Amino acid sequence: MEKNKPLTGKALLQRLNELGSVSPKEAAKLCGYCRITKSGEVRVNLGKFYEAVLAARGIKVESSEEEVNHQSGRGRSPSYRVKVHQNGQIVIGSAYTKAMNLKPGDTFKIKQGYKHIHLYLIDAEEVDGTATE
Repeated sequence: MEKNKPLTGKALLQRLNELGSVSPKEAAKLCGYCRITKSGEVRVNLGKFYEAVLAARGIKVESSEEEVNHQSGRGRSPSYRVKVHQNGQIVIGSAYTKAMNLKPGDTFKIKQGYKHIHLYLIDAEEVDGTATE
């Protein structure tokens, strides 16, 4: 299968009318929304195909990649879930620290709940031992 540029706009709508009643997966493949993996397997990108069909019909849909890039500048959007690594550590990503306006050196008190933990930001004076109570 040769590498063709996927159809868009009027050309995409015209091709879909010509195809008639084929499955969405087959239509996406025939309109160029597929790729061949290293192992020779054909992968169809239905998401991009549906976005192109909607765009051709005049409906603007922001793709998930654009949405993520728009929110944080780059990378993935935060899921608000973390896993404990094999070494027992929990890593909180930069998306969370940016959202909370945290800076390098900020210190937290950890309190354990029933099914959760709470992180409480500690003032610099309290960390240094100079806090007055």
